[in-house]
Amino acid sequence: MLEILETVNRWLEQGRSVALATVVDTWGSAPRGVGAKMAVAADMAMIGSVSGGCVENAVIQEAVESLADGKPRLLSFGVSDDTAWDVGLACGGKITVFVEPLDTDWWRLITERTRQNIPVVTVTIVKGDAAGQKILLGEEKEVLYATVPDPDQLIQTAHKQPQSKRVPVGDFEVLVDVHIPRPRLIIVGGVHVAIPLQFFAAQLGFDVVLIDPRKAFASPERFPGIKQVFHSYPDKALPQVGLTKDTYIAVLTHDPKIDDLALKTALPSDVPYVGVLSSKRTHERRLERLTRAGVDSHLLARIRTPIGLDIGAKTPEEIALCIMAEIVAVRNGAKA
Repeated sequence: MLEILETVNRWLEQGRSVALATVVDTWGSAPRGVGAKMAVAADMAMIGSVSGGCVENAVIQEAVESLADGKPRLLSFGVSDDTAWDVGLACGGKITVFVEPLDTDWWRLITERTRQNIPVVTVTIVKGDAAGQKILLGEEKEVLYATVPDPDQLIQTAHKQPQSKRVPVGDFEVLVDVHIPRPRLIIVGGVHVAIPLQFFAAQLGFDVVLIDPRKAFASPERFPGIKQVFHSYPDKALPQVGLTKDTYIAVLTHDPKIDDLALKTALPSDVPYVGVLSSKRTHERRLERLTRAGVDSHLLARIRTPIGLDIGAKTPEEIALCIMAEIVAVRNGAKA
């Protein structure tokens, strides 16, 4: 969603007609999951993708025709073994894509909430006489927008789906498209490694927050892409940011006055990842300090250090890469 949002809004401001293509079903190892989107303008300009490249041309043509006749369409593509290999898959299969003229009223509402990082669910009828009709549900499943005359059945269906999925409902088939909040990476310490780390995290769709009481380290010149910078100690800043199950923390300063406060605050929370840039000996001394400070041993066991996956990283950029690799692994539930 984020990858196409600004471009689509610019097209709409220019008065251009836009079609939206959304992945409804995929084969097992598809490069784009259910809910992935591509927008197409009437002049065949495109942003986003629905596959690794094997069906984009056909989808673009169907999108232009959808804009011309005003009708949505559900497209199914068989992918041969040879084509699958070309786009990085192990075997062939099928991909199903729903193409529709963009509902601009729905788009404005979901754009607003996406920018505010608010979770929403869209239920779109993709097969049947009412194809294209949709509802948009807010955090408490309140109806924010509906073109379906009687949305109750679709609301009940949305309640049962924790992730995006194609679902049969009566005489229809619908796509329950779950827009979850972006994950957040909190970087504690505006050190050199944090500079490439901010860019890797942003590319992967993370909101990035920087905490460092040292203004010279956490300066706009060093971190131009970070909107939230806290020039305060972590025990004050972390509660302000909020520590949730979608928050990941990288502690990087090597300064016990900063790092220890970050760990004391973060470890008892629900965050799934707390990594610390540290040597083995330094960490041993850290554990001794935190134990004397009353931090429980089971909380100390949550600390991931040395931070990141072991790829033999040496440069700041390589270290940043291994940090994000470990965070993505944790987020995706990969085995250790």
